[in-house]
Amino acid sequence: MGTYLKNYSDDEFSVAGEKPEVEFMDYQNDDTLQDYASEDGPVIVTVPFPFEDGKPKSVLVGETSTDTISIENTSSESVTLWSVRIFSSNPENSYVLSMMRPPLNDANEEAKQDFLGLTSVEDRSLLPGHTLTIWLSCMPKDIGLHTSIVHVDIGDEKIERVAFLLADDNISKALLSEEPYSRRRGQNKKFEPAPIVPGCRPTRQHAQGFKYKLPQFAIPAHIRELIESKQRPDVLSEELSMINYAQFFSTLLVMEELNLEEEMRAYDMEGVSMRRRGRNFLSLEVPGLAERRPSLVQGDFIVARYARNDSRPYQGFIHKVEADEIFLQFDNQFHLNHHDRNQYHVSFTYNRVNMRRLYKSIHEAEFLGPDILFPCQSPCRALKRWPFKPLNPHINTEQADAVAMILGCRGVPPYVIYGPPGTGKTMTIIEAILQLYTAKKKANILICAASNTAADHVLEKLLLASYLIRPSDIFRLNAQSRQYEDVNSDFIRFCFFEDRVFKCPPLQALLQYKIVISTYMSSSLLLAEGIRRGHFTHIFLDEAGQASEPEAMVPLSGLCGRNTVVVLAGDPMQLGPVVYSKQAEKDGLGISYLQRLLFDFEPYETGNPNYVTKLVRNYRCHPAILELPSELFYGGELIACKEDEASPAYDCIGLPNKSFPVLFVGIQGCDEREGTNPSWFNRIEVSKVVTDIGVITPYRQQVAKIKKALEAFEMPDLKVGSVEQFQGQEREVIIISTVRSTVKHNEFDKFFNLGFLSNYKRFNVAITRAKSLLVIVGNPHIITKDRHWDRLLRYCADNGSYQGCPLPPPESYSYSDETKYDEDQGGPAGWDYNQEATSYNCNQEATSYNCNQEPSDSGYRGDNDAKSAATNNRTKWSEELPEDENQPFNNAEADPEEEMPKQRVEEGAEQGDVQPNDQCSTNDDQVHDAYPAKYTFPPGWCDISGIPASGWD
Repeated sequence: MGTYLKNYSDDEFSVAGEKPEVEFMDYQNDDTLQDYASEDGPVIVTVPFPFEDGKPKSVLVGETSTDTISIENTSSESVTLWSVRIFSSNPENSYVLSMMRPPLNDANEEAKQDFLGLTSVEDRSLLPGHTLTIWLSCMPKDIGLHTSIVHVDIGDEKIERVAFLLADDNISKALLSEEPYSRRRGQNKKFEPAPIVPGCRPTRQHAQGFKYKLPQFAIPAHIRELIESKQRPDVLSEELSMINYAQFFSTLLVMEELNLEEEMRAYDMEGVSMRRRGRNFLSLEVPGLAERRPSLVQGDFIVARYARNDSRPYQGFIHKVEADEIFLQFDNQFHLNHHDRNQYHVSFTYNRVNMRRLYKSIHEAEFLGPDILFPCQSPCRALKRWPFKPLNPHINTEQADAVAMILGCRGVPPYVIYGPPGTGKTMTIIEAILQLYTAKKKANILICAASNTAADHVLEKLLLASYLIRPSDIFRLNAQSRQYEDVNSDFIRFCFFEDRVFKCPPLQALLQYKIVISTYMSSSLLLAEGIRRGHFTHIFLDEAGQASEPEAMVPLSGLCGRNTVVVLAGDPMQLGPVVYSKQAEKDGLGISYLQRLLFDFEPYETGNPNYVTKLVRNYRCHPAILELPSELFYGGELIACKEDEASPAYDCIGLPNKSFPVLFVGIQGCDEREGTNPSWFNRIEVSKVVTDIGVITPYRQQVAKIKKALEAFEMPDLKVGSVEQFQGQEREVIIISTVRSTVKHNEFDKFFNLGFLSNYKRFNVAITRAKSLLVIVGNPHIITKDRHWDRLLRYCADNGSYQGCPLPPPESYSYSDETKYDEDQGGPAGWDYNQEATSYNCNQEATSYNCNQEPSDSGYRGDNDAKSAATNNRTKWSEELPEDENQPFNNAEADPEEEMPKQRVEEGAEQGDVQPNDQCSTNDDQVHDAYPAKYTFPPGWCDISGIPASGWD
């Protein structure tokens, strides 16, 4: 930053002189600017470059922009203008003063050369009623925010004005807001209670119905009333135990479901029309549907009524979704009475199938006993490592230890593979599965993953060892709502479908498979079809840190027997469960089952090898990229195994320090929104990103803007997405666009866990995706407000790898324990990550196993940490739609303007579901032995016979 101070004796009276941090003026912060807006006294000074639509005026790089500063003497006496000077400019020397209008951009070179720009104008007398006009001009040399403070010393007054200009290039200029942002006003017309006329459901998965029915689990009225009145149920103040387990998590799920109800009401519409589409459908245009606002899929339904108060509500099921339209089927009478000119009021709902699965899972979890739910209450076990010869010659010491322990397990409690980024969790799981398949002929294995993409990735890695597995022994279970086209053609032969609709095969077919791969939610289809508890000898839960505890219980509560070996793989320091209710997240729904095991129970917390193995060798990241996350989150114990070599990208990027491939590019841009879309974008950062390369950003609208810019560079296939979409993936070069360029929304972001600056797990994931080069583009004055990002900023600056606007002064942070995690130690207390493996000789059978050898690209290998697409489009409610790299963020529960990572996709209603009016009902084909005899429901819930049960037990 440059200043132009000359030992003025009265500097101490200036506002700017009292603010040494003037290199960052936050134009959206009224508190920052109000001190410069004084209008007291007889002299009036105008503000140059007034805002346009609440934002700084846009100018093109290389072109001169000018405006006037008028100084008017409104008094009856002459006043002396001692000086008008530029107190500071950022970037340095970017603004000048002049007494004459500067030459226009199309002026000849001679006129431009004759122009004299000044930093100060001095010693003039201003007569009563006269006005002096001074020109302020700026010719930006680079994109970004350009700021100047102009100091006017006149008579006895010191007046200062701040000028802002936003310099664009052709790329950022093309991304200007198409229309000013205006907050969407929800038309939340609530229908009066009335019998809903049922609609026509899409084709069911099984015409004959599942063997076991899924109960309705209507929300009890008294629980709803308690939570809606903002009262905290007493059970949430109790310590979690076997006695209150079902009640505790049921209450959290009710809180989450009520939040979803409220969120969906924001999309209700009034006075809309529908069009007849063919003989069977009516179509409704839903603005924002293509961006999953709201998120609707086949099998969901809406409620519609004619736009008059006395009309009956009709249920319309969604049979197809196309762009911004949904195709609906109502009752026949509704279709007969329809005319395209009709007006309707429409209310959106969400499919409760997966919520009901979650309720069921936590109620049945009590039959698992303390060995699963509370391992500290079980006798300490001592396992014998099972000797084996690795099928993958590239697994390392810790991975081999984990496999040996899994092979030696005999039932519960669970075994945990703690896998930080790039350490090969998937490789370890694949090796364990292959060892079980080849060595234990009676093994039946279920692998559950957090998303379809992650489950497909497991299948892909298993197929690399296809010479070891009979194809007829593998089954990939898909939900009915998953699009056939979403599945890789190489995987279709492992699926079951009819007419391109995925289904669950009959029980006798299911029993023949040795390896079943599914998502957490879809695993419930196995139980519904008749697979009994204990059939699977081994259940693997991959990316277990991303699943809430009720989600983890979906496969465990119904399928895990006393002798079933349960293996969890994941990392509690990466992104956790997606929870939309802030209160439910705070009260425990945001803590994964994996995290609860690792941080709450002594054998896991202390790193007992009979319970847990931590992988520490990272094969993904350059050592310089790995150093900071290792120190911040893993006790400095991660070992960089990737070779330290220069990448061709270093020259392309212009890396200032080629031995340090982490570059921070500081740029002051502008936070913007457009239309009724609440998502933020920063077009200045977009331009900086795409001229280098770019991928990770926290806001959906920034993703859209970057992709639009990339199309101009004929790079439409470059992956751009959120942190959630990149978890489990890696790229040679990662560029992060942080978007935020104002302090104004920081507190809101922190409260609702938005963006990058509020979630250390999101920070950890974002900076550990790069293999060879990591580039961060953002405003350092905003970044520095978070202690983890500030560490990264200083880390780059200390290594001579910072470019851009001036650095802010260092912040002072108190490193208190923000979570149940010792960040100074990098993990639960008692971990000894340097402990030598005592049971596996690292040099043993060197011909097939080298613990220090890096995975190669030839032959069979498990690959590192879900390399190509492990957790894209991680979903909260069903995870069963095709991966969509444009998966948006959706609205925070408290304010529909703001957004949270939102991947709520429904599987669709399934055979046997009670009609969705939340009424208890009984069907003749319900099987009474679907649940153990002691299975009961909370008051107001319906048991299998349709009779309300009593008590929470």
